[in-house]
Amino acid sequence: MKYFIATILTKGKKEEFGFYAENRQEANKFAKLKYTGIIIKVIQGEEPLEVRLQRFKTNLLANIKKKKIKPDSLIASIRQLAVMTNAGIPINDSLYEIATATEDEALKVVFSKLSEDINAGRSLSATMENFRFELGNLTIALVELGEKTGNLDEALYSLANMLEEIRANVIKFKKAMAYPRNVMIAMAVAFTILISYVVPQFKSIFESLHAALPLPTIILLKLEYIFNNFGPYVLAGIFLFYVTFKYAINNNEEIRYKWHQFLLKIYLIKNVIKFSTLSRFTLVFSELIRAGIPIAEALDTSIGMIDNLPLKKKLLSVRFTVEKGGALNKGLEETELFENMIIQMVRAGEDSGTLDVMINKVAEYYKMRFDAIIDGLSEAVEPIMLLIISAMVLLLALGIFLPMWDMGNAVHGRQT
Repeated sequence: MKYFIATILTKGKKEEFGFYAENRQEANKFAKLKYTGIIIKVIQGEEPLEVRLQRFKTNLLANIKKKKIKPDSLIASIRQLAVMTNAGIPINDSLYEIATATEDEALKVVFSKLSEDINAGRSLSATMENFRFELGNLTIALVELGEKTGNLDEALYSLANMLEEIRANVIKFKKAMAYPRNVMIAMAVAFTILISYVVPQFKSIFESLHAALPLPTIILLKLEYIFNNFGPYVLAGIFLFYVTFKYAINNNEEIRYKWHQFLLKIYLIKNVIKFSTLSRFTLVFSELIRAGIPIAEALDTSIGMIDNLPLKKKLLSVRFTVEKGGALNKGLEETELFENMIIQMVRAGEDSGTLDVMINKVAEYYKMRFDAIIDGLSEAVEPIMLLIISAMVLLLALGIFLPMWDMGNAVHGRQT
């Protein structure tokens, strides 16, 4: 949104009003509807500092308060909506009934607003766009599919099944990470206690040596000083950084793109993101192709539900290739995301007219790869966990015992 300034002549006086609009045409329309008087000019201007700060505060609070609907509540509500739609109940009445019955506050707010917007004449997918964060990209993509094919109830049933599958994978991921996470938390607490209460006991001894201390001891003493003198400020700084970083990612596409790019370079995480994205993309794409949606349009909808921006950018090139008349397998090959076997399968599907069947098999393959990564995640994390624990124990041991050994050698040297 851009900032515009409208100069209005009212009651013989010129007044300026600031507001936001997409472009100059929208700004002129808004000024005519909003303000009484003669519009002298509407120009794009620089947003005042106080307005900028107020907008930052509003967006920050909105991001803190904003929360997604609980997965279990969303899955149950989608199934209810599918059943009610299949029974011929109007969609706005179904949404209202679900909103009234649910105990999930986020779901109640979202579904109530969806019902109101549909009563105002908007389509379900269009009004869901306002709640992309709460509902997720996959929900909007499948609802669009249902509206395009005229089988909204079937699309909702498929959506509920996909959401349940994603929920099951999330649970598997959390279970796989539970043990490493708990061990690391326990080690972090133990390390903090040792730094805060044990290291200070040796500090006076180390200082009495009046000798050059080894690097591990210097690191321990620096950490002890920071923990005991600036501990609350460090925690406050971490919290402030987290909130600011979250705000920046949610509101700045360039920062979000670089963050997603960074995640794709991290060991293990890159494979989880890549194969979960390709699994969902091929699953939705196969549903769209099976429903008879044109390839370019199916790609557009499938790509729209992808969260990772670098992967989304690569897959968008596939749509451009298809729109220019190129083969789907060629576009997929150019992304360098798909193995040669997958490219060959898609090419065979295009040549034989069984693309929907082949894409479905590709979706099953990526689901299998993703499940295998999740199942082996705990074992893959263990070496990293052991390395971190070993480094912490080694730092404590060397930091405390090296000066003690030096002291013992010095005493032994004097006696001889």
